[in-house]
Amino acid sequence: MQPKIYHANDHDIDPALIDTDAIYVLKKLKEAGFLAYLVGGSVRDLLAKKVPKDFDISTSARPEQIKQVFQRNCLLIGRRFRLAHIRFGSKILEVSTFRSGDNDSDLIVHDNIWGSPEEDALRRDFTMNGLFYDPSTHTIIDYVGGWNDIHHHLLKTIGDPSIRFKQDPVRMIRLLKFCARFGFTIEPSTMRALTKCLDEIVKSSPARILEEMLRMLESGASAPFFKLLSETGMLELLFPCLEHFMQGNHGKEVYHLLSTADKIQGNNTKKTIDRAILTACLLFPILEREIHATFLQHNKIPHYGEIMDLTNSLIKGILISSFSNFPKRLSAEVAFILSTQYRLVPLDNTRHNRTRILHNREFELALKFLKLRALANNDLVEAYTHWSEKAKHN
Repeated sequence: MQPKIYHANDHDIDPALIDTDAIYVLKKLKEAGFLAYLVGGSVRDLLAKKVPKDFDISTSARPEQIKQVFQRNCLLIGRRFRLAHIRFGSKILEVSTFRSGDNDSDLIVHDNIWGSPEEDALRRDFTMNGLFYDPSTHTIIDYVGGWNDIHHHLLKTIGDPSIRFKQDPVRMIRLLKFCARFGFTIEPSTMRALTKCLDEIVKSSPARILEEMLRMLESGASAPFFKLLSETGMLELLFPCLEHFMQGNHGKEVYHLLSTADKIQGNNTKKTIDRAILTACLLFPILEREIHATFLQHNKIPHYGEIMDLTNSLIKGILISSFSNFPKRLSAEVAFILSTQYRLVPLDNTRHNRTRILHNREFELALKFLKLRALANNDLVEAYTHWSEKAKHN
């Protein structure tokens, strides 16, 4: 298959958006006699005139050959999927070798089968992620029709979508992720395959599912992402308690908090909100409803110990029913953030001046979540200002 080549006057990629260390790695590999390109999401983002978060590189060099080129700065990782990490201080650039393999089998068993650029492109998930870019010639190399799909805002798998989703069901979550982030339309046959293969998602690694969820909370597009999860029925399979709440009258409160977090993320691309705070956005409206149903509607104001017990029971219950378990540390941080909201904004409207809470190492997380709530609800601005001032002078 001959690829379509797009030159600088076709794509107008701004070279200034490309990481200089990535340019260095590409240059060194080419000087050593190998093919080397930027690949995947970095090319997609460059076409959209966005600064990519990662600059992944694919090359004809084998892992051991990459090691020879970069020596002590290179660390080879993985067994099933061998990769090279090139280190520049605390920054790491990931370099993979072009891979081959059967794109039509129901399961990808072997990943370390080296191949050509064309074979490597055909193994990728979506056409928008199947482009190569060569900064030295300013050319885009397209084996999969990704150029046209990006310009038509279309999400499409490379190859048969049903087979691709069965090979790796997490691709269905990635499909919804890209739909939420870029506002693209899912191509009809790809959407039908997602509906058909939906139950395959429970064959995935719980750890991978959780990581995709947490990354999407950090993405700045969490609200549309969770709406898509709910609309497609995937949230019911992965987090049934959360889905039950989202479908109720109070579900809009979760989306309101997520939208507020998305705006914050959009205004600050360099530093993401802590994952515990983002997870609290999903759970705090549920806790509010449970407190109302258990105490307030019976004209009882719970004391803080009862709130802590209810918080821990809620988190435990959601985790037990969920496909993925949150790590213990994350769960503990979320529990502290949620329960502490009722110290910062007591249900009886009394203001406590105890300063001991300020010394808790997780107090900053609780205060940041209160700030997020205040951005979503002006009635909380005074409480946030009060505690923020106390924290400054403590």
